[in-house]
Amino acid sequence: MNFQEDDFYRELLSMFKIEAEEHIKNMSGGLLSLEKATDPHEQVDLVEMIYREAHSLKGAARAVNLSDVEALCQSLESIFAKLKKQQLELVPELFDTMHNAVDMLSDMIEAPGEVKSSDILQALSRIEKGELVKTDKATTNKSTSDTKQPKPPERTKKPAKTEENGKKSEKTTDNKTRTDDQDTEKTDKEADQKHVTASSKASSGTVKDMLSDTVRISTKKLDSLLLEAEDLLAVKLTVEQYGHDIRNVMNTFETWKKEWEKLSPDLRLLRQLTENNNNNKSAAPANKEAEQSSQIGVKAPVTNTLDFLDTQNNQMKYMEGQLNAISKLVENNAHVLSGKVDGLLEDMKKVLMLPFSTLFKILPKVVRDLARDQDKKVELIVRGSTIEVDRRILEEMKDPLIHILRNCVDHGLEKPDERIKHKKSAVGTITISVSQLGGSKVEILVSDDGRGIDPERVREVAVKKGIISQRKADDLTEHESLALIFQSDVSTSRIITDISGRGLGLAIVREKVEKLGGTVKLETKKGESTHFRLVLPVTLATFRGILVQESNMTFVIPTANVERVLRVKEDAIKRVEDKETVNIEGQVFSFVRMSDVLGIQKKTPSLRNTGYFQLVVLAAAETRIAFGIDHVISEQEVLVKGLGKQLSRVKNIGGASILGSGKVVAILDVSDLMKSAIKVSASFSRSDKMEASAVEQRSILIAEDSITSRTLLKNILESAGYHVKATVDGVDALTALRSEEFDLVVSDIEMPRMNGFDLVQQIRGDKKTADLPVVLVTALESREDRERGIDVGANAYIVKRSFDQSNLLEVIEKLI
Repeated sequence: MNFQEDDFYRELLSMFKIEAEEHIKNMSGGLLSLEKATDPHEQVDLVEMIYREAHSLKGAARAVNLSDVEALCQSLESIFAKLKKQQLELVPELFDTMHNAVDMLSDMIEAPGEVKSSDILQALSRIEKGELVKTDKATTNKSTSDTKQPKPPERTKKPAKTEENGKKSEKTTDNKTRTDDQDTEKTDKEADQKHVTASSKASSGTVKDMLSDTVRISTKKLDSLLLEAEDLLAVKLTVEQYGHDIRNVMNTFETWKKEWEKLSPDLRLLRQLTENNNNNKSAAPANKEAEQSSQIGVKAPVTNTLDFLDTQNNQMKYMEGQLNAISKLVENNAHVLSGKVDGLLEDMKKVLMLPFSTLFKILPKVVRDLARDQDKKVELIVRGSTIEVDRRILEEMKDPLIHILRNCVDHGLEKPDERIKHKKSAVGTITISVSQLGGSKVEILVSDDGRGIDPERVREVAVKKGIISQRKADDLTEHESLALIFQSDVSTSRIITDISGRGLGLAIVREKVEKLGGTVKLETKKGESTHFRLVLPVTLATFRGILVQESNMTFVIPTANVERVLRVKEDAIKRVEDKETVNIEGQVFSFVRMSDVLGIQKKTPSLRNTGYFQLVVLAAAETRIAFGIDHVISEQEVLVKGLGKQLSRVKNIGGASILGSGKVVAILDVSDLMKSAIKVSASFSRSDKMEASAVEQRSILIAEDSITSRTLLKNILESAGYHVKATVDGVDALTALRSEEFDLVVSDIEMPRMNGFDLVQQIRGDKKTADLPVVLVTALESREDRERGIDVGANAYIVKRSFDQSNLLEVIEKLI
């Protein structure tokens, strides 16, 4: 049993390293882009992106018990939380330390437990306090390398030389194969020469069959082969473009032939008249028209011209024949090449496709750990795990699925006694079902039989966070209200813990799914169930795209995100509350110009001069926006190419493609595009209000009987810029609350006269302080104490044993 658990952990750690490499790469690239960014909106987006990457890496590190990596990610996350609040300045010293921290993360993951992070954690802590210190990257790297304790390489015994062949020694490259073959060590010589001998067939027959059907090859090599196969698609499109160009030339020839046929009778008549004139009128005119024309006196140059036209006609017919032959040849070659390329690409896709079971095998442990931490009983049911999908999609879906499962366990499923009270089984059920939708899409349905999601609670949180106004919230339908759960900072949890309550999980889910070209929908029945429905493409190699032109530039929009393409009259564009809208068949959409969203200066007159707008209505999640463009060119198959490490994150651009003409065009990232459009269309931003509120110093009340803990908390909060008042117990704290106003209370639980639980109950029972946020910081870490903290109305529960000042400050920032 222990052996199996060790194997599982090693496999889990291997998968974590692959995932961590992607997170670290994105964080490093994001920091580089952030250093160069000058646009405030771009800086906000980059900070948000790096913040989420650190958050995801922290959760992954926790799953494999890498506490040092988790702690470093927590510090990074806290710093970026401050950057989001504009409480820190982007200066070179900050970037130096952050880059060093990201580099150290890479080293810590490569050699777990062998890299000391105390120095960098102290540096990050000073940054949080606003104490920036210049760092020497070379020195930091050197100290990092000095702290590593690399393990000595394992020695492998050389096999003894045989009498028949003393010069040769056996070579072993695979430790597992060596272990499996120990029972047949005496036949190693024969195995090296013949692979299988008569004496070993019985014991190695299964291995032989397996080796004859399978080959072990690096996924990097397979990825390289897939990229080469994808590149052939560009060749296929180019050949098809050649065929299209030749058909256009052939159409020109057809037009010429028709014109020539119209002119032929006149040319024949002119030839006849010329010949008659050259024969000195020796022959009578053929008809009345010839007799009249014979009086003109046609000269020899006309004959030369007619001879030239006849020659050119013959040459044109020859060229037409040649073009016809070339056209058929290109058409045939294009047909054959198309079949070969499509077949090769399809085969390569199959090679790199893996069953969902490779991803799902890590999920039971995740659910088990979460359920045990929450003192809940959960059964995980998985269906359709044999369905295969692109390996790259599986890698990207690991984080979203873990986030959804965390929400199901923490928010959705009730505790056993509560489930029994509502006539449910004490064991909650989470079901993951995978089904095929046609040949190009799969659906992942994650369901739980818990309490469901309250739309009213979601609206309440969204209004409190300033995401929407109260007026707009009142007009939302239940479906539109539930869609708000995917917004960043929206969480229905009433208490912040180390597992949930920060409002990032589902925002990351939607971002990841949409980046893959998929969609995510939420369905819920209050008190009964919640369903997350994720629809994803089977592969990432190609997709259908619509080519559009804006300001003489060509872009590709994924067809999956295009709801409709149409033309509307200029007077259909109306201005409502300082925002442009368009009425399409009775439905009102927000309207923006693509050039404004992409920041392109118009070089040509807009189609508005014609009295019409050409629109593309794009849909992402629950949002639909009409984009005004210059021209829709066509729809075609598009090959997706990455932008490289230097351009790993470009706003509004998701990749690039090469058209058959050889022209490189940008593929628009619809998710980014929608966010940018919302910013452009909004007449006012909340930035002025945020700046005004940030100027006001927040006031915090501490209730703590220990003078050491009280002093520590006071110093931490005052260093963070808060006005702090410290009291010695619950009674003293209540007295202070009656005479002064505070924005938040931080309280211990075990105190004389009045404990923290009673203090929270008193605060919630007073109308004046009923909504005042309360954070409990205590040494009590049992589930019962945590549950009581939630029951009495605490907003956050932090255990002193794992106390981290950055975590406390982050929780406070979210609450006030």
